[in-house]
Amino acid sequence: MFVASWRGHSCLPRRDSSRRSVKRLIVSLLCVCTLSAADLTGIWVGQIPGRNGDLQDIAFKFTQTGTTLAGKLYGDYQSTPISEGKISGDQITFVVLAPEQAGNQINRAKLRFSGSITNQPTAPSVSAGDEIELTREREGATNAGNGGVVQFRGNTKQTFRLKRLL
Repeated sequence: MFVASWRGHSCLPRRDSSRRSVKRLIVSLLCVCTLSAADLTGIWVGQIPGRNGDLQDIAFKFTQTGTTLAGKLYGDYQSTPISEGKISGDQITFVVLAPEQAGNQINRAKLRFSGSITNQPTAPSVSAGDEIELTREREGATNAGNGGVVQFRGNTKQTFRLKRLL
């Protein structure tokens, strides 16, 4: 086969370099697939300790795109969007700005949720990520009416588990 050359450079692409590029692409795609976190998209339910130790039902609807997590927190009478959601390996973090009532006052609390996917597959019928252990930490609150800082008392961290519903 004749390959024209100009100052020592071939006019046709080299076959071995394109093959190397394809091999590199395949290897990097395989690495990305193995390193990606479990897909948390779906509805997750659990119970969280409330006032006086009473358990309150809690539900999340997560949507995952790569390592970004979005969705909503569902309470008894409201839904609140999730922000700053991130997934790294089996670790998960996100923030919820939730309205809370304290007496006759409505406050807006910043709640940070962090935790890990705890149920790893042990049998072919068990899928990864069927349970999440989260810790909810109250980072601060402001008065919804005037924006003033609200002081809060008590344990600001609560740990609970979520199970995949759908």
